Amino acid sequence: MKYLIFVAVGGASGALARHLLANWIHSLWEGEIPVGTLLVNVVGSAAIGVMYVLIMERQMIHTDWREVVMVGFLGAFTTFSTFSLETIVLFEAGHTLHAIGYMLGSAVLCVVMAGLAIQLTRVLA
Repeated sequence: MKYLIFVAVGGASGALARHLLANWIHSLWEGEIPVGTLLVNVVGSAAIGVMYVLIMERQMIHTDWREVVMVGFLGAFTTFSTFSLETIVLFEAGHTLHAIGYMLGSAVLCVVMAGLAIQLTRVLA
């Protein structure tokens, strides 16, 4: 039962953080590409790489924090469902190149950030 509470607390916090950060970035950027969602996904991918090493590999943080941070917070913070919908909206609006660029940028940047974060954290931790 405690793990459900950990996930719930982390999830609520992650959802709030995603909403606030993405909306703030969207208010600063007026282009066609949803940069706020892209930034959230890139930051979340880097963060999950760091937390994976610190919690799962190095056990520098108690494993209970996996439920709070990795499953709850970062699970709610990263927004691939929103990413998917925004991509479809770009396609339907006739912004095919923007949609393709957004898809490729999101996939490549997020995987690269997670990988870099894992490698950097392994070196520093």
